[in-house]
Amino acid sequence: MWTKKDLQQLIKEKMSDYKFIVVSNRQPYGHLFKKGKITHQRGVGGVVTALDPIMQACNGIWVAYGNQEADFLVTDEKGRVKVPPDNPSYTLRRVQLTKEEESGYYYGFSNEALWPLCHMAFQRPVFRNRNWELYSNVNKKFADAILDEVGDGKAFVFVQDFHLALLPRYLKEEAASRIILAHFWHIPWPNYETFRICPQKHEILEGLLANDLLGFHIRYHCDNFMDVIAREMESKIDKERFSITKGDHTTIVRPYPISVDFKGISELATSKEIDDLMEYFKEEYELSGKKVLLSVDRIDYTKGIPERLNAIDRFLDKYPEFKEKFVFLQMGQLTRILLNKYKRLNDRINALVADINWKHSKDGWEPITFTRRHLSLKELLALYRLSDICIVSSIHDGMNLVAKEFVSARTDKKGVLMLSQFTGASRELPDAVLINPYDVEQFSEAIYQTFSLSEGEKTKRMTKMRQVLKDNNIYRWAGKILSELLKFEFKE
Repeated sequence: MWTKKDLQQLIKEKMSDYKFIVVSNRQPYGHLFKKGKITHQRGVGGVVTALDPIMQACNGIWVAYGNQEADFLVTDEKGRVKVPPDNPSYTLRRVQLTKEEESGYYYGFSNEALWPLCHMAFQRPVFRNRNWELYSNVNKKFADAILDEVGDGKAFVFVQDFHLALLPRYLKEEAASRIILAHFWHIPWPNYETFRICPQKHEILEGLLANDLLGFHIRYHCDNFMDVIAREMESKIDKERFSITKGDHTTIVRPYPISVDFKGISELATSKEIDDLMEYFKEEYELSGKKVLLSVDRIDYTKGIPERLNAIDRFLDKYPEFKEKFVFLQMGQLTRILLNKYKRLNDRINALVADINWKHSKDGWEPITFTRRHLSLKELLALYRLSDICIVSSIHDGMNLVAKEFVSARTDKKGVLMLSQFTGASRELPDAVLINPYDVEQFSEAIYQTFSLSEGEKTKRMTKMRQVLKDNNIYRWAGKILSELLKFEFKE
């Protein structure tokens, strides 16, 4: 089993002569104003959840977009600041973008084109030339920041996700002999019939093939990528080694299911501070004496929130005897609200919650509490500990770390995970109650069956899932990637 100490030892022994740089769009910590004073906030999402403990272990450099109002008031002239703010252990280098760059690169090409292209959520991608230009320009901006950090030395660079598909090529063009590149694609990779509609498909593929190592969550996504390359690019594909050679450069393609800091979450979840937060939430949401169903998501159309609400509605139609016996907490944070698709989704969710609560309310009780707010890790763990059932009903998800966080937090081996079969996590956690979020009858029946599970069955399922995550923690994920990366040699 990989531990934080193992990872630190690997980096110390094998990488101490080189810089280790992680690059992502989302920053691990942001600085903002609260009551007139500058405070900090930990970033949300799987990338931050997974990589922050790794960076704390290796004292590296994280390059990311500084998107909070006070971000550049606490940095040096190059945009550097030590993080985490409470216990500084690595350097955050912030990249500054204009509003036009943010609009075209992030909201435009990343989230109107690539995000729907890669998710089977039946949302049509939108491709605009100006957004592509800005996406390219911002990728170059990131490259400039990284090259400045590398200087005349050598570095291992670990690129994250779909926002930076062109970055590897820009880096290799400028410093091929001094940089070894890994890139992890955190979302699904689509099949060929879907990907071929992208007007900039060749540029994206050339960018990704500049990497030395390219990782996806599951083998299926690797297979999809290899098939796209075979059909679109002139290259040599080695199916036995799972490698692609274009020109004189070879890219290794591997599946690496991302995970969480199992031990760290388990230990923090049992602290007195979490116990106090549990009591706070019990009082705030009037949970005493009731079963608690919980979902935690960004408000995104891939997360299956309307499908989840419809299943709750159907469950109460079929089993009205459960009224007043539970509360469903839907915790969500608004995201990409400048895009019309997300505005419409938010409106739809509001309407569904209002309709279902009106339909099923009884003597002051309502089945659904929908709260939009940022949750700290400690608040999340308190909610995980409080809940009897955690529902993850994504209609398409590369992995989904909420599922893994929930299991890691349940040191009491109680609670049940309901998990969409269309998540990467479902392949590792078959002892969850698996659901098809598109099938409202099956989904609602699964809720009933979950309520009916014996305590012994719940403990058995949770014990198995916790063992899986204990063995396959975030340090194993990082250790496997870095171990593979260390097989590459810097060019002389």
